[in-house]
Amino acid sequence: MTVESAPTFTRAGSAPESKLEPNAIGVAQDTVIGMADAAPAASAGLTLAAVAAATAYASGPTLILMALPMIVIANCYRRLNMWNANCGAAFEWVGRVINPYLGFMTGWLMIMAGIIGTVSTTVVLGPSVLDVFGSRSSSSIPPNMAIDTVVILGMFLIAIVGIRITARTQVAMAVVEYAILIGFAIAGLIAVISHRHGTFPISRSWFSIHGIGGHGSLSAGFLVAMFAYVAWDGTIYVNEEAKHRRTNPGKAAMMAVAFLAVIYTLTQIGLQGVVSPAKLQANSTDALVYTAQALGGNDWAKVMALGLALSVIATTGTGIVLGARVIYGMANHRVLPPFLGNVNRRFATPVAATAVFGVTLLGLTWAYLLATSLANAFNDLIAVTTLIYAAFYILTALTAITYFWRRVFSNPLDGVILGILPLAAAGFLGWIIVKSLQAASAAQIWSLAGILGIGIAFMLLARLVLRPQFFHLRRQTEGPVR
Repeated sequence: MTVESAPTFTRAGSAPESKLEPNAIGVAQDTVIGMADAAPAASAGLTLAAVAAATAYASGPTLILMALPMIVIANCYRRLNMWNANCGAAFEWVGRVINPYLGFMTGWLMIMAGIIGTVSTTVVLGPSVLDVFGSRSSSSIPPNMAIDTVVILGMFLIAIVGIRITARTQVAMAVVEYAILIGFAIAGLIAVISHRHGTFPISRSWFSIHGIGGHGSLSAGFLVAMFAYVAWDGTIYVNEEAKHRRTNPGKAAMMAVAFLAVIYTLTQIGLQGVVSPAKLQANSTDALVYTAQALGGNDWAKVMALGLALSVIATTGTGIVLGARVIYGMANHRVLPPFLGNVNRRFATPVAATAVFGVTLLGLTWAYLLATSLANAFNDLIAVTTLIYAAFYILTALTAITYFWRRVFSNPLDGVILGILPLAAAGFLGWIIVKSLQAASAAQIWSLAGILGIGIAFMLLARLVLRPQFFHLRRQTEGPVR
């Protein structure tokens, strides 16, 4: 396979600019970063009751099947990263292989998904922290604002100091978060299997695709499960700082999806039967803390709240780091203001891009907490976040098929791995988008249209004002296979 290096952009007549720190993190740390961006505990808490209801407790098969297209898309990221490893990732891949204007919109969707997804988890941080300390004022605005502000600023400073401390911080939080989540899942499964009073008995129907009494909907389960899986692609956006930058980030992406599948499936099966279906649905907004309380009382509930808080803190930190890398990658091509592509010589981080993302995150979090009307509007944006991820996952899969088209038609194995499977995965995600839009409210559809409209406006502004060479790129595909 022909391997190309990512282009280096410097100002004419100036000394070479600082770059991100190479070989700073290993594949294990990169895997944790991708998993943290998906926020396993927070995502499991938000989907526990919904997946159980949609599938009539056939949650395990649904979550495992949902992992399959994610693994296929992750492999597309892996193969494209072997060709061109840069933190702009799908923005540049789509732009070089399919169309530069579509590439810009891909990058725009990546940025918006990162911002919206991070805010959606940040706003539940305050209640989780307050629950740990047994506070009864979890809905009060001042303490929530104080907690969110301290965490965002803290993770912002860590993001600026360097990728090494970011990775170490993420690993430390992940160890505690995953231990809590898996520990409770095992405890819950033991309680259900031993027919503890108040639990909902496990049955063979849990492991079918139709659920109890055949009332489960696999398609409805997929729509919910997709929300839990998105954001594993964060492993790719730190590729310029990873060891073996062309191979390790792709491996980390695939491992992140696999580990998420194990954690989600174990958590779902272990905890969905701890209480009755009626009680689980009645407490769907805080299902993890409620089931933990049912298992061990208030002290155990506080431990689970700690796991949730760590999950949100972790995804806030990765959101800032990864969002800044995407902005930096786009600014290097001058489709965003060039100063966003600068790297601090001392810390080897894109400080300007990090500041823009961090300030935006903090401002939107404050707006969400202070203004009810803005909070309602932002809830509509949160509802379509999964669709945004699905859109650029589809574009990445189609880019892989297009770039490697000679392999697809010259080798049966590559024809399956780089042709049939990515096309099937893209079609599946396209089906999810259609089904979701059919069920979406008018406000959610208008929110999605607004995101696309603003992106197009910025694209035209970049084209006419910044006049980057990016919009004149010639299409690239892999050369003849030998």
